[in-house]
Amino acid sequence: MLHTVLKQFGFEGDDCKTEPFGNGLIHSTWLVENKKKKYILQRINNQVFLYPEDISFNIKLISDHLKVHFPGYLFAESLPAIDGSNLVKVSEGYFRMFPFIEGSHTIDIIEKPEQAYQAAKQFGRFTMLLSDLDVSLLKITLPDFHDLTLRYRQFENALLHGNKGRILQSKDLITLIKQQQYLVAEYEYCKLHFKIRCTHHDTKISNVLLDDNNKGLCVIDLDTVMPGYFISDVGDMMRTYLSQVSEEEKDFSKIEIRNEIYQAIVNGYMSEMGAELSDLEIKHFSFAGKMMTYMQAIRFLTDHINDDVYYGAKYDGHNFIRARNQITLLKKMQDFNFG
Repeated sequence: MLHTVLKQFGFEGDDCKTEPFGNGLIHSTWLVENKKKKYILQRINNQVFLYPEDISFNIKLISDHLKVHFPGYLFAESLPAIDGSNLVKVSEGYFRMFPFIEGSHTIDIIEKPEQAYQAAKQFGRFTMLLSDLDVSLLKITLPDFHDLTLRYRQFENALLHGNKGRILQSKDLITLIKQQQYLVAEYEYCKLHFKIRCTHHDTKISNVLLDDNNKGLCVIDLDTVMPGYFISDVGDMMRTYLSQVSEEEKDFSKIEIRNEIYQAIVNGYMSEMGAELSDLEIKHFSFAGKMMTYMQAIRFLTDHINDDVYYGAKYDGHNFIRARNQITLLKKMQDFNFG
């Protein structure tokens, strides 16, 4: 399979070697190396992204904009195949290739404030540099991805039609989620008043390339780049950076808000986006983390009630534990003085 794909990207015979690369859960990724350079080959999961061509369209649109207005910005654009297209389709799916950025690396866990600062700065810079792009031209690659109102409706539907035993077992958690419904109304208010921007929508730390001195180079994994609100990017950083443990942690006593990490997110993002955000948007900076954490709690519990049809489960009650984890994080955020 890979031999056929690589041939369409101009690789012949045994002039290169391939090996699995990274730990991504959505796409399959390989490191490709020949005598001259290294490359990243990726198979797009078209069960998640139903229209891979839309991803390629967005990346090309963004690349063209940056080349004209910010030619010095490092942007990992996909490489063309022999026929000039940025996607190769074979019976096994859709494939694309990127240059491997020498001297770069990623990390999976935020351990120091400087890491959070560098990441927030890069995500802020990405949106800032694209502030003049006509976002209406961007394709929607994951419809309603961060629509809190829709996620709450899906939760309510699960309560009507989901697993009755799991609903009964989740009674206390369901009550906690219902008590926070005011966040949905606040989200709807934000939609009326916030500017729609080109946002990344998946701002985990592993989506930032760092150099050998651990300084940010650029953001990667642009499949979820769509029109959206700044609270999606800031909120996802807060949700995944603030606590030293992940959404998989079962010992909820370990979930704490690290103030120095929060300040690093603020300083990094605002160093690029401070002049772009309105006073109302800045006022909602901490709301972003609450909104995204609440939404993820809803999604996990909804999936638990629906018998784990979306996320799946590695053990019985996996998504129930994840939902409790995120509600615990939300309560920590609500009790924390963000200042």
